[in-house]
Amino acid sequence: MSRGKGNWGGLAVLAVLVMALTLAPFFLGAYPLALLGRVLALAVAAVGVCVVWGRAGILSLGQGLFFGLGGYALAMHLKLTATPAGELPDFMIYNGVEALPWFWKPFASAPFALAMVPLLPALAAFLVGWLMFRRRITGVYVSIITQALVLAFVTWLNGSQGLTSGTNGLTDFQTLLGLNLRAESSSRVLYWVTLLALILSVTGTAWLLGTPFGALLTAVRDNENRSRFLGYNPAAFKIAAFMLGGVLAGLSGALYTLHLGTISPAMIGVAFSIELVVWVALGGRASLIGAVGGLILGQLAKDRISSGAPDAWLYIMGALFVLVVLVMPQGVAGLQPRRRVRPVHSAPTRPAREIHDVA
Repeated sequence: MSRGKGNWGGLAVLAVLVMALTLAPFFLGAYPLALLGRVLALAVAAVGVCVVWGRAGILSLGQGLFFGLGGYALAMHLKLTATPAGELPDFMIYNGVEALPWFWKPFASAPFALAMVPLLPALAAFLVGWLMFRRRITGVYVSIITQALVLAFVTWLNGSQGLTSGTNGLTDFQTLLGLNLRAESSSRVLYWVTLLALILSVTGTAWLLGTPFGALLTAVRDNENRSRFLGYNPAAFKIAAFMLGGVLAGLSGALYTLHLGTISPAMIGVAFSIELVVWVALGGRASLIGAVGGLILGQLAKDRISSGAPDAWLYIMGALFVLVVLVMPQGVAGLQPRRRVRPVHSAPTRPAREIHDVA
């Protein structure tokens, strides 16, 4: 009975939080609402980190790669939409580009660009995961490889001034599907879309992890060799989890780009990927709600502390990560006391003497 009351209590708290977040645009000013929208967009990526690291046991330090692919996929369309017909984007003209590059042309279509937001990160995650996990690469080597990949991606973006606007990134967005992104009313619509995306990401991921796929993913994490001995292919489950994390990161990148109005290589580097891991670890990598809560609280604290002490913020974040690893390995969510479940006996136990007689 107490367990049921606890579950209902937790659901009631979540319902109140969702209601408060839904009504937030009616009570917050322009800057707080924009900040909260960006934080909720990043929380979608935290859900992916929770799946990849918390459930699959893969410590990826390259989620910025998938975040950037989703963000740039949408930003390219927004940049082309803001460019007069028949002309090139302004940064291409400044860098002497005479014709629109071939890989830019399909992004003039809104359906294509929106489809690429999840598909590009999914394809990249599949290729990276297939190359790593089929060769049974695990542990710190995965972290090093993913970190190197995001660093290579950022280096390419910075060096391709005429193709990607380099360190300046893409900006000056105006409309998306006829919606004026600069209008005050659009900020509320975008906020609610982001909140809905986060709710669907959490509930959909929770449902998926509650299926046999989630159970097998946990089995692969806990004992990969035993799972392989039982006839399962651990690499397939790891690749699937890695792809899901990539898709959620790509969606997060697109939403974050809309909220911020720009995207640049500085936003998706190694530091960003490590920061995601720190917030998920703080909240609890084994809990979807914990991961989302850790990121939201961490980002809001970052905004306040970095404004007052910008030089000390990185040290504070590093100290938090060390504290979590040493004192709270399961994060804040792991501090919740576990409920004892009383065993249920379906039939009375037979006396030992009677059992002996039967034997």
